[in-house]
Amino acid sequence: MLQRIVLHVDFDYFYAQCEEIRDLSLKTKPVCVCVYSGRDQDSGAVATANYLARKYGAKSGMSIRLAKAKLQKSEDAVFLPTDFDYYSDISERAMKAIQEYADVFEYVGRDEAYLDVSARTGRSYEMAAHVAQQIKNAVRERIRLTCSVGVSPNRLVSKIASDFNKPDGLTVVTPDRVSEFLEPLKVRNIPGIGKKAEGTLAGMKITTVKQLRDLDIFDLNKRFGRKTGAYIYGAARGENDEPVAEREPSVQFSRISTLKQDSKEFDFLHQSLLQVCQELHHTVQKNGRLFRSVGVQFVQSDMSGRTKSRMLRNPTSSLGELEKVATILLREALEDQEKQIRRLGVRVSELSDAVGQIRMDSYF
Repeated sequence: MLQRIVLHVDFDYFYAQCEEIRDLSLKTKPVCVCVYSGRDQDSGAVATANYLARKYGAKSGMSIRLAKAKLQKSEDAVFLPTDFDYYSDISERAMKAIQEYADVFEYVGRDEAYLDVSARTGRSYEMAAHVAQQIKNAVRERIRLTCSVGVSPNRLVSKIASDFNKPDGLTVVTPDRVSEFLEPLKVRNIPGIGKKAEGTLAGMKITTVKQLRDLDIFDLNKRFGRKTGAYIYGAARGENDEPVAEREPSVQFSRISTLKQDSKEFDFLHQSLLQVCQELHHTVQKNGRLFRSVGVQFVQSDMSGRTKSRMLRNPTSSLGELEKVATILLREALEDQEKQIRRLGVRVSELSDAVGQIRMDSYF
């Protein structure tokens, strides 16, 4: 079988970088983008921290209180709430730029994608490195976003490589260099080896990939079970034959309706809202997706726009939940609505597959 050349593109500190695009003054400040729980002003967790904030010890997953404690010596640290609709818009534009360079393009999440470039590069790694640099240039020039790219014979090694030299990195691992590249890395660098597995391996005095490769598959199966043991055994050797699968960047689905007359009356708008929800739900069902964010959008009488959105506790494809949340958002938005509304829309984002195959990505 002819060997593939696979790229993994990963946008650097994505949410925080999106905020830097919106406000250039943030580039010189430690920035944490946070998911606030609403219980009090410091309740919640950091979603993304830029690299200046990371130098102080702040990082994603950390509580906001702890991140503020880490950053208390910085006089200009900034804490911002997430704006997922804005991040989705940035992601969609960036993915469209990337997609042009792929033989096969697979959207994975808002900030990452895989590309098979085997045909267009003639399986030349020199040409693949050139394509990767073109992608980085296109994303920077069109969206002002930096990304890191890993280039290798498969998805697994490319994903590890894209994280190897962040931010704004480009790492090429040719087939003859896979072992040389992987062996010095910590076992935690392998996708799917989390804290628990790392702790188990540390108890066996295994901390590097080179040491991990010395374990036979029977030891791994005994410790982790056959499925996970087989995965770790192959991953330590850079083995992965899962192809890049065509998947468009469906970052969001939306429907919008032009009203029969401009209005800001709830009852009139609510009738149109429910109709839009039904049309949007049909699209969600047809594509086999779940959503976790719901938003309503207005085009006002002066053609200006306005949006309001909410994150759900869990992903869903329920029409009832869509109608319920959209109705709440509509009512809240109208409390301070001054202008008449000309067009009314609903959109869902934070999409995931309703039913999906078990794949390498499911390990992490």
